[in-house]
Amino acid sequence: MLVKAFLTRKDNPLLIVPCLFNPKELSVEKSNQFAEVNIPGLPSPVFQFVRGNARSVTMDLFFDTYELGTDVRIFTDRITGWDAGSMFSKLPDAAKGLMDIDSDLHAPPICLFIWGAFIFQCIIERVSKRFTMFVPEGFPVRATLSVTLKEYREVDVQVKEISLQSSDLTNRWTVRQGDSLWSIAAREYGSPEDWRLIAEKNGIDNPRMLTPGRELVIPVKE
Repeated sequence: MLVKAFLTRKDNPLLIVPCLFNPKELSVEKSNQFAEVNIPGLPSPVFQFVRGNARSVTMDLFFDTYELGTDVRIFTDRITGWDAGSMFSKLPDAAKGLMDIDSDLHAPPICLFIWGAFIFQCIIERVSKRFTMFVPEGFPVRATLSVTLKEYREVDVQVKEISLQSSDLTNRWTVRQGDSLWSIAAREYGSPEDWRLIAEKNGIDNPRMLTPGRELVIPVKE
């Protein structure tokens, strides 16, 4: 049985927003943009690559608190936010959802969607909430969130990948409070999904259990 999927902030992996139920399916989309170049004398244009577009992941997340007898927005608002600070918000005072603008970043935070071995560094681009069950007291106890995640990759990481040389990768990493293998892999390799390279090199069985001060060997990605 797969472990429960969850969302977290890249800069604060201790903040966990769990999914009550795992999604039934994920849709992953990737596209490239080409320009048509018309050349006199040819019967059809040739295509010139312009740029790649970021991957996107779409899914439906189901939330049900009927048996608990609590407002389902206690869970959904941790993702969407939106109403933070209003009378409709179910977030604690001063708390924000993952889609709300962070006061320090002046933008929504970079997130990680983690489901077993699938780790996706992203921003939450779009969410549609549907409340489908209410109790007599008037608050919702069942909701479905249609979520679109857009892949986020730092500019310096993309520039590094263009080079065929890998000698500039950091050889060692000293674990700091709040570090996780997927956040280290995202910084060093540009993809949090490469955390297994570090885990295997350092004999780590539980990727979420890192001791601050431990020195990790960062292997060169072939």
